[in-house]
Amino acid sequence: MITPLNLPKADLKLSKKDDQVFVWCILRKKNLVCTPEEWVRQHVVHYLIGKGVPEGLIASEFNLEYNGRSKRADIVVFDREQNPILVVECKEPRLELTQAVFNQIASYNHELRVEYLMMTNGLNHIYCHVNQSTGQVQYLKEFPNLF
Repeated sequence: MITPLNLPKADLKLSKKDDQVFVWCILRKKNLVCTPEEWVRQHVVHYLIGKGVPEGLIASEFNLEYNGRSKRADIVVFDREQNPILVVECKEPRLELTQAVFNQIASYNHELRVEYLMMTNGLNHIYCHVNQSTGQVQYLKEFPNLF
């Protein structure tokens, strides 16, 4: 069952093969198994595009290294000079946005050094501004204007 989300309706292309539902990823240009987390991730990608973020500046499943371990950030948005400015951590709707989720995205930001963080389970969204000089995190009421 696909959960309705607290995000604008997205024009997702779904297909089915052998009782498995797939969703087309416009960034990676391929069908992906439509897990609950992927459902959220694809909606967020379309949400970002709707907020004026150019498709070419969004990376999905972005590889990075932290403490010698390979990690993947769900979504990273870059500015026009290709500097990362936003990292998004997506969770499936049944999972809460906890301190552990914040710690996860903060570890990605240790490497990426972005100005904005977003955590979402598709139902609840948390937006943060990170002061790069002090490391202070300020919670925002709404999605920041990136472009």
